Amino acid sequence: MALPGSLIQEFNGSNMRYCINCCIHLLPNDLHRLCFRCRGPNHNNQKCPVCKGENKVPLYTDSKQMKLLAVWEVRTDHRESWNGFFCLRKGKLCSLIFGLIIMTLVMASYVLTGAKHGLLLIPSPFHYGAFASNPSLMDNESLSDMKDHYQPSKMNISYIKDYPSIKLIIDTITSKIEFVMRQRPDLEELRKQEPHMFSVIPNKFLPNSKNPCWYEEYRGNTTTDPYATNSYALYSKRFRTIFDYLRKVFWNHLYHYKDKHYRLRCLPHFYIIGQPKCGTTDLYDRLRLHPDVRFSAIKEPHWWTRKRFGIIRLRDGFHDRYPVEDYLDLFDLAAHQIQGVLQSEAAKERGKMNSIIIGEASASTMWDNNAWIFLYDNSTDGEPPFLIQDFIHAFQPNAKLIIMLRDPVERLYSDYLYFVSANKSAEDFHEKVAESLQLFENCVLDYSLRACVYNNTLNNAMPVRLQVGLYVVYLLDWLTVFDKDQILVLRLEDHASNVKYTMHMVFQFLELGPLSEKQEALLTKNPASNTRRPEDRSLGPMLPTTKAILRDFYRPFNTKLAQVLFDDAFLWKRT
Repeated sequence: MALPGSLIQEFNGSNMRYCINCCIHLLPNDLHRLCFRCRGPNHNNQKCPVCKGENKVPLYTDSKQMKLLAVWEVRTDHRESWNGFFCLRKGKLCSLIFGLIIMTLVMASYVLTGAKHGLLLIPSPFHYGAFASNPSLMDNESLSDMKDHYQPSKMNISYIKDYPSIKLIIDTITSKIEFVMRQRPDLEELRKQEPHMFSVIPNKFLPNSKNPCWYEEYRGNTTTDPYATNSYALYSKRFRTIFDYLRKVFWNHLYHYKDKHYRLRCLPHFYIIGQPKCGTTDLYDRLRLHPDVRFSAIKEPHWWTRKRFGIIRLRDGFHDRYPVEDYLDLFDLAAHQIQGVLQSEAAKERGKMNSIIIGEASASTMWDNNAWIFLYDNSTDGEPPFLIQDFIHAFQPNAKLIIMLRDPVERLYSDYLYFVSANKSAEDFHEKVAESLQLFENCVLDYSLRACVYNNTLNNAMPVRLQVGLYVVYLLDWLTVFDKDQILVLRLEDHASNVKYTMHMVFQFLELGPLSEKQEALLTKNPASNTRRPEDRSLGPMLPTTKAILRDFYRPFNTKLAQVLFDDAFLWKRT
C-alpha cells in the first residue's frame, strides 16, 4: 500500500514507533484526518482499539528504526487490501499512465522503423561453410532465371543470403570486363602538368654512370642547411637521424669546379613497383645484400603516388606538396658513393663506368593513382588522363621495373589481416568481401573497368582492397609506355619455394655481377621478411566460401594476365 504525502510528512516529524495498523484500516476509505487523529499527539497505543494487542507493529530494521520515507508498502498478518493502490494521488497515477503510453508509442515506432529498413532482428546475411541454396529459388528456377526479377545493383548487401546470390554479382562484373588499351598522353601535356619537375630533372644523364645521375649547381653557403626544408625530415621523426648524418657529410661530397659548387643528383635505376603484401619487402632486403645495389634512404618514399601531391594519408586530406628536390635528397647517400667511384683515379685513367645502381621500393607505384581526381580536370569518362608511369617514363625511358605478385585471393586476405586492427575474423572478412563486390559491381554498371579501378571514392568505400589484385589492368597500363623487356614479373610462390632461383633472375635482369659464395649463402639463408604476425596466423585461413567467391571474381583477370605474360602459372590454379 502506498502512503499519501500527508502521512509521509507526519511520520517524518513524529515518533517513529507509532502504530500504522489504524492507517491500513482507514486508508481504504481515504479518511486521512481520522488516521491522523488516531495517531496524533495524544495517541495511546493501549487505548487505541486498533493498536492494542498483537497488532502493534513498530518498524525496525537491523535493530534500528527504519525511516518511513523509504517505505512504500507495509503488510500485517496479510490483511492488506488492493484498495490501497488508490492512495496514489490522481496526478501521479495520470503521470504513470501517460508515461506508459509514450513508452509504448516509442517502442512501436522503433519496431516499425527498424523492420522497414531491415535493421531489426535480421539474421546474419551470409551462410558460412558449404554453399547454401537460396530459399527464394523454386525447384524449377535456375540462377539465370532469377536475374529477371533480382537486381543485385539495387539490393542492399544486408540481404545477400548465400553464395549463389553473390555469384550473380560476380557474373555481372565479369560481363562488364573489357580490356582496352589506354591512350598515351603527349610529352607536352605532361610538361604542362609538372613544369617544376621538368625544370629540375635533365633529359640527359652522365654517360659514365650506369645509374641516371647528373651534377646540379649548389648555391648555398657553408652555413646553409641543405635539408632544412625537406618534408621527409620535417614530418617524420624516423628520418631525422638519416638527415642529421647527411648534413655532417654534405660539404665533403660537393664537387668544386671554376669557383662553383656542384652536387651529384641521382634517380633510381630500377623500381620495385608492387604489389603490397606480395613479398616486396623480402625482395628489397635480399637485393640490398648485393655490393652494387643501393636503395633510397627510406624503403617506401611513396613520392610518385602520394607525397608529390601532398598526400600523407588520403583520408586526412592534402598537405604541402613534397617537391622533387625532397625526393632526390633521399638518394644522396648512394650518390655520394657513386661520386666516389667517378672521381677515383682508376676511373679517370681507364674511363671505367660506375657499376653501382640505385633502387626504390614503394609498393604503391604500380597501382595507386587515387590523387588524379583532385588534380586533373580533363578526364574522359571518369578515367585518369595521366598516370604515374607517364611521368616516370618521361624522365627515365630506360628505367627497369620489378613486380612481385601472388595469388590475389591470398593477397587480399593477407592485406585484410595486416591493415584491420580490431575484430578480425574469417567471418568479418567474408562480409567485407561481399560488400566490396557489390560496390564494385555498382561502379562497373555505369563506368568502364579502368574508371572503376582508379576511382578514388570507390577505393575508399570498399572495406577491403579488391582493386589491388586486378594485376593485369595495371600491367597493361604500364605496357603502354614501357617495353615488355623493361618489366620483370615474379611470383611470390616461386620466390618462397626457391629464393636462389628468383634472385638470380633479378640479378640477370638488372645486369648485376655474380656474388661470392659467402654472399650467396647469406642471401639464401636469411629468413623471409615481413611475414604474417603470430596473432594473425592464429585466426586461421579464410572461409571456403569466401575463397570460392574470390576465385570466381579474380579468374577472368588472372586469365588475361597469363595470356599477356605467356605463363599459365599466373592462373594460380594450384594455390
